[in-house]
Amino acid sequence: MATYIDVEEAKQRTGLRLVVAPGIPGPWGEAIKGICYVKQIPFTLVRFDIGAENKALAEWSAQASVPVMIWNGEFPKSTWNQQLALAERLAPAPSLIPAEITDRMLLFGFAHELCGENGFGWCRRLMIVHQTLSTPGIPAENRAFAQYFGAKYGYSPDAGQAATTRVIAILQALGTQLERQHANGSRYLIGRTLSALDIYWAAFATLITPLPEDMCPMGPINRAMYTNTEASVQAAVPPRLMEHRDFIYQHHLQLPIDL
Repeated sequence: MATYIDVEEAKQRTGLRLVVAPGIPGPWGEAIKGICYVKQIPFTLVRFDIGAENKALAEWSAQASVPVMIWNGEFPKSTWNQQLALAERLAPAPSLIPAEITDRMLLFGFAHELCGENGFGWCRRLMIVHQTLSTPGIPAENRAFAQYFGAKYGYSPDAGQAATTRVIAILQALGTQLERQHANGSRYLIGRTLSALDIYWAAFATLITPLPEDMCPMGPINRAMYTNTEASVQAAVPPRLMEHRDFIYQHHLQLPIDL
């Protein structure tokens, strides 16, 4: 099991520190962990407590969401693109950003659709909140947490319903890109080699179907929450996309995942 330190101790250290929530394969956190794994960048894990005030982190990074990436005395990086840029700076090889400009634009465009505001991860979380709050008779504690969580993503019933359409569109676009790449003889989403986009998809695919327990041990409540149950979304998932998730983990990322 992974070892964590608290934020106050992390402030006293140097090197790379990564703040994530223990025991949960949060896709943003698993993506940057995967990027560091490929680049062989060592880091110290720092504990984030979901639902807590996390005041020390807020004072350090000017916000209270994770993952947060801190290098030496630099200001903490709390967005996926800042974190990718830092990883590229710390370990330029292997580069996970294509050198060719068109491929680079594809990477950042698709990565935003997965990781950015109103992207795949954002909208899947809106769907989870919507499903919870739309279920009659849910425990008051579950409802309160869903309301707290939904507030971070601008939840409303309309936003929850619209999220499904957006998730489907992103899955279809990503699937089309992968089919195009396979037709050109490439196993990767962009170009001929592994890129950050492959890692982002592998991490975010857990919001459709988590990896099996022997590859990603996680509590049954979190596994049920992450698993998509919306039939229209499930029907829209290109099978090759989930095969690609498995290929990337088996050939490039650490298994089992250490949470």
